[in-house]
Parts: sequence; structure tokens; C-alpha cells
Amino acid sequence: MEKLLNEYSISVQQYVEKYELNQLIPYNGIKTKKKINESVDIDNLESFPPNWDDLVRMHKLVIERKIITILELGSGYSTVILAHALNINKKNHANYVLNNLRRNNAFELHSLETYDKFFEITSSYIPKHLKKIVNLYHEKVCMSEFQSRICTFYNQLPNISPDFIYLDGPDIYNVKENIRGRSTRHPDSVPMSADILAIEHFLLPGTMILIDGRTANARFLKNNFQRNWSYFHDREDDVHYFEMLEMPLGEFNKKQIEYCLGSDWYKKLN
Repeated sequence: MEKLLNEYSISVQQYVEKYELNQLIPYNGIKTKKKINESVDIDNLESFPPNWDDLVRMHKLVIERKIITILELGSGYSTVILAHALNINKKNHANYVLNNLRRNNAFELHSLETYDKFFEITSSYIPKHLKKIVNLYHEKVCMSEFQSRICTFYNQLPNISPDFIYLDGPDIYNVKENIRGRSTRHPDSVPMSADILAIEHFLLPGTMILIDGRTANARFLKNNFQRNWSYFHDREDDVHYFEMLEMPLGEFNKKQIEYCLGSDWYKKLN
């Protein structure tokens, strides 16, 4: 796995214009730099400006990998962009997927949000033609443990089998309870979601996880996964990629891998 933005034959702006993503979210091409404590300010309940490098990256990944079902932990501009890419896949690949693969949540995005305000904001972002694709959940998060390691869990997860997971939540402050006095509710703390670890053995070979930032959380996942995952950290853009590299579980998983990822995908297993 390698830095995906290096593979673009066009600029981020050209990509945005090609897919008319600027019709969904205003695009001004300006990169904003966060203040030191901006992302951990407990009083900040305003949405951060869209990071178009991140949005284009995930849009490109969903289309190139012919993603079918997405689980998004955390919501926002990404929800709209992921839904847009998934809708393109639906138009291009629904005929094959629905007639050849066992995918009962095909072309669905399931997104979890903890804050009342951001739940409403994200809902307002989603254009009418994408609403059938997006399933938005308002869900609480609690401090908990994974094999005696302190972490967080959403109270409920959608009962789906995603082939793409985008981890960008929950926020460190909107977490209930504590474990032996420890909580993420501190400006010097870091997110520590363990939800993917809990469902790891339900995931299919070929599944991809994308994490923007959250390096401590990415390392926590890497150190606790039990199955065979490839891992790449693009340090320049602070993006983490995981991909499950195992032989297919059966006929339908094999068909999905070969259709969506190509027969060359098996070379990664060597």
C-alpha cells in the first residue's frame, strides 16, 4: 500500500470539479491550519472547515475499490462525500453486485454520531437524492475495556458487514463514565475507539479501514488486531490504511474480491 494522493493524474481541485463535489460542499481551495487546542476545545461545537485532500482521498478509494457497504464512525462532510461515491458505485455496479454477490446492505452508508447538534448538521448536509443511501445513527459512547485496556465503545453498532470503515469518531469529550478514574475527557487525551476490534472477526477479507489522524488509536488497533492486516501510515498527510489480507472465506467473498479489487489482489497475500 502506498500514498494514494501520489497516484492522482489530476489535482484535488480538478478532481472536485470532475465529480462536481463542489455542488455538495463549497470549495475554495484554501487549506486552513488548526490552532494548537482547537481540535480538543471542549467549548468548540462548530464544524471544522472541509479538508479536501481527505475528502478526495476517501471518495477516490470508494470508487476505485468498488466499495459496497460503508461503516463510518463519526459524521460530517465525509458522510456526504462517502454517500456520493457510493451512489456512483451503485449506478456502475449494482447489476453485478445484486445478481452475483450476497450483499444485503448493498450501497448503504451507516454513520454514527454522538452529538445532537452534529447529528442535525450532518442530516442537513445530505442532499435529497442521497438520503436513501445514508443511515445516520445518534448513538452514545462509553468508557470501557478491551482485554483490560481502557478504551471507548459505541453502545450499539449497525448490524452490517462493511467492506470499508472510516474511523473519525467519537469525539474525546462526548464519552460517558470512566474506568478507574480514566476517561478521554481531557484536552491532553487521545481518542481510543475499540469498536473495530470487537467486530474484527465478522469482517471479510479485502475490508479496508481508513483513519485520518488519530495515530494513537491506529496504533492501538494495530497492536490488538488478531487477523492478518496490512498497515501503512502516510506520515506526511497523517493518514492510516489497514487492509485485511486473508484468503476468501467462500464463494461469494471470492467473487467480491475478484470483481471489486481484481485478481491481482491475491499477490498481496504472498
